[in-house]
Amino acid sequence: FSISTYNKMWTDAQKDLDIQLRREREEFLQPEKDRVKVFKMLAASYIKYMQIFRNLETAHDQLVHWQKRTVIRQVLDGVIGRILEIKKEMVELENSEFHYIDNILEDLKLLPEDIEVPVPRYFIKEKLEVLQQREKILDQILFNAGLQTQKCVKAMTFEEAIKVIQVAERARQGRHRAAFMKQIYLEEKRERQTKLQVQMGPNPDDAATCIQKVWRGYIQRKKTDKMREEEMIFLGMSLPPHLKAISISQMHTGQMNVLQGEVQERHKEVFIKDKLRETEGLDIKETLQDQIGQCFIECRHIIGKFPDYPTEEAGGSMAILSQKTPEQVAAELAAKKEISLQKKAQKKKKEKEGKEKMKGKKPQKTGKKEEEEGWKMAPSNFLSIMEEGNSQYKAAWQNRDKGCDFLQDHDPELIKEEKREEVEEEIRVQVDELMQQKLENLKLAVDGEKSDKQKKGRKMMSLAHRTIDSLYRELVEEGLLIKAKTVNLSDYVGKYSYLGTTLRQVDIEPMPCLADVRQLIALYGILPLGSQTVHEKAPLVKALLLAGPTGVGKKMLVHAICTETGANLFNLSASNIAGKYPGKNGLQMMLHMVLKVAKQLQPSVVWIGDTEKIFSKAVPKAEEEMNPKRLEKILPKFLKALKAQDRVLLVGTTNRPFDANLKPFCKVYQKIILIPRPDYASRFGKYFLWKHIILQNGGAITNLLNISCLAKVSDGFTQGHIIQAVQAVLSELRLLQMTRKPLRTAEFMTSLARQDPVYREEEEIFK
Repeated sequence: FSISTYNKMWTDAQKDLDIQLRREREEFLQPEKDRVKVFKMLAASYIKYMQIFRNLETAHDQLVHWQKRTVIRQVLDGVIGRILEIKKEMVELENSEFHYIDNILEDLKLLPEDIEVPVPRYFIKEKLEVLQQREKILDQILFNAGLQTQKCVKAMTFEEAIKVIQVAERARQGRHRAAFMKQIYLEEKRERQTKLQVQMGPNPDDAATCIQKVWRGYIQRKKTDKMREEEMIFLGMSLPPHLKAISISQMHTGQMNVLQGEVQERHKEVFIKDKLRETEGLDIKETLQDQIGQCFIECRHIIGKFPDYPTEEAGGSMAILSQKTPEQVAAELAAKKEISLQKKAQKKKKEKEGKEKMKGKKPQKTGKKEEEEGWKMAPSNFLSIMEEGNSQYKAAWQNRDKGCDFLQDHDPELIKEEKREEVEEEIRVQVDELMQQKLENLKLAVDGEKSDKQKKGRKMMSLAHRTIDSLYRELVEEGLLIKAKTVNLSDYVGKYSYLGTTLRQVDIEPMPCLADVRQLIALYGILPLGSQTVHEKAPLVKALLLAGPTGVGKKMLVHAICTETGANLFNLSASNIAGKYPGKNGLQMMLHMVLKVAKQLQPSVVWIGDTEKIFSKAVPKAEEEMNPKRLEKILPKFLKALKAQDRVLLVGTTNRPFDANLKPFCKVYQKIILIPRPDYASRFGKYFLWKHIILQNGGAITNLLNISCLAKVSDGFTQGHIIQAVQAVLSELRLLQMTRKPLRTAEFMTSLARQDPVYREEEEIFK
């Protein structure tokens, strides 16, 4: 039964998390001088959290019980954030984005696939309807504006049209003639067989044998099916017939779409909430009114007049209904004032002492103290989230009796506890409106005061703001908001490099492998954009630079980020914004529009292709009209406007980063990811790449095709080169000939030879 399997997976993940949290409290709080030991500790924690992440994500996606999924989601966000924090520590420790931990994986008896970053499926599933609706709107806008991509139809002359019709008609007549001749041949064959049977006469034994064969085959198949079914029931892999009806309903429940499940959850919540409002609502309302009224009377007795009613921003009546007496509140306020005065006095003393020391003595260096103390883990924003989720699991789910809940889809008592707070909050808002009016009447009747609303009229600013829909439409029509291609991160094929640790031990910095690139894109791009909690509290990455030769898949990775997170894609490349929104004011308005739409419809990716042109030292004459340096000064301000709560990522792609003025270039892009060409050192990766692309384009691999030879010959060529070579060979005609003429190695080598590889000199410049 699948539910028990995923429940066990969740339980095991929670146990592992409990052990890991205990280990963090013991190990990471102690200072450590040995940097190698520190890195091993961090790498081991990274691997462990990644395993917990994979198990929690699978359990969250597969479990039907939505309350369990809520608890798992909280822990899942905490684990993702902690992984990003550990990654930041590893980067600072090694001064490199790429880490090689194959020796640690070997010690733990794990494979590189075990630390592959999974992309949580709830990123897309939870907002599938919104994304589908947005895609329809985008397609409609593009179609109305005439920007929808359509195949160009070339004009055909009258003679060419006649020739095409003649070819098609002759082919049709040929097929018709062949079918007619085949029919005549089959009729003649049947006639000859009939004549022979008439001459020989019917044989009863042959007829009996034929009937026996068919019958015995049928009976044996029935017996075999029955035996197989009995064996499966005996092994516990199938249910008896009388339980099959129940199992079918359970199976449908297990395979139910998450969105449908969420609709049912909402119906259940609304039903329970309405019931609570009917049964307990009146009592809650009366209790709140009595308490607020009592507070008014007590305050007037102490202060001598009625207090002002707290605003909704301040919490409304929640600010009044504290458990303390008015005397205790007054004492607390007095104590706070004394503390603030003491702090101010201490600050002044410190400032005076500091000035005196600066006059007489030179400041002491603190570097030696830091070296003596050693490395210490930075404080975490996610440990408290994980610990809270862990304690919630232990309190509510660890020892919970599951026998009474057969469907495992929800727990009514837990819903009541959650919804009671919501009902109280809704009733409190209604009570606040009534009591506010009552307080104003009391003030007018007893003290003769008028309310602030009656004294001052609100000044309404009448600004004609444009709607998000109109801004969205304009950006699409101008070509600044484009449709992302449907590409998953898993489509970026590349294997793990096993030489990293060995090369670093002999002081050689290895080139990163494609699996490392895929991991960094997931960590810095997909995970923060997909989760609001993670983006707000994890180390903030506002800008990401993908640098590498032409054809290594930089644009594909940009589209993959958008596909995996459901993000909007804005194209602010110099070639795309040329001639649009001219002048300084136009540029500011364009970026303001992009920022507003990107924040409102987050997550969003702002892509700048050939981004080195913005920061180029000198603009070539051919590109002067394009004015590529328009964004140079305003781009830092654009990034400054992005806050932690804004799930907007700036992604730049470049194949010539060395042409840029490096100081402002590196100031804008916090993270720089080098994407290399797949080299022969990762031969299996190249082998796998050839195989994957050939199969993806409809090719068939036989013994006549030596893929190892292709991997060796294509050393220096990028993925783009390989795709072009494969697509050039596997035309429609070649695919039709595949069965009688298998693919050969020479076909791909000829196509590959027509392209220019990435030479060693260029690769060294990238390094």
